[in-house]
Amino acid sequence: MAETTNMAGTSKAANDAQEAMKKQIAELRREIAKINRTLSDRAEEAQGWYESAAERASRAARQLRSQAHTVTETVQQNPGTISTAMMLGGVLGVLLGIVIAKSSEPERRWF
Repeated sequence: MAETTNMAGTSKAANDAQEAMKKQIAELRREIAKINRTLSDRAEEAQGWYESAAERASRAARQLRSQAHTVTETVQQNPGTISTAMMLGGVLGVLLGIVIAKSSEPERRWF
């Protein structure tokens, strides 16, 4: 009779352990499902951000192309004006450089 009680105790302990393990597995499954939902939400957010950034970049590229085309047409239609503006900019740059160089030199005194 002691063996029967011992076997019943062992069987109950095994069932309890099995039930505890089933609960832990169920809890882990719930946690994994929660993590998967979070990852899915974040992936959707990232995809939305990426699509938005790609759309903005595409719009910016189209705008730059349009502006470059406009500048190119202007230069082709007015080559003299552009040349004059470039030469005037160069002359002003040289003059500005001379002024800055003179102002940064220490004053020379001849005694």
